[in-house]
Amino acid sequence: MSPEELKSIKHSIEQELVETTSSIEHYRNLTKPIAPENAIGRISRMDAINNKSINEAALKKAEQKLKNLQIALNNLNDSDFGICAKCNQNIPIGRILLMPQSRFCVQCAR
Repeated sequence: MSPEELKSIKHSIEQELVETTSSIEHYRNLTKPIAPENAIGRISRMDAINNKSINEAALKKAEQKLKNLQIALNNLNDSDFGICAKCNQNIPIGRILLMPQSRFCVQCAR
């Protein structure tokens, strides 16, 4: 990869890190315990509990994405960065810019 491409990828990863960190904080606020003394109706409370579980799943996904982005940033200068972990072919630069945390090409990711 050229130095310009690596610089572009690094910038993309850093932007994703900021956005993902922000999302994690947002999801943490949404997954706070639901107080039983709140005077909301039974159905509304069930909806709140359901929404909480959906937000918890989104939080876990965002936390995993953050870890993968940090790994990608640390491995940016490795010789095998941008090589598919399954088929050992080059991952297209467009995919790396869209999903810098991905270790697989489109075909192998399916």
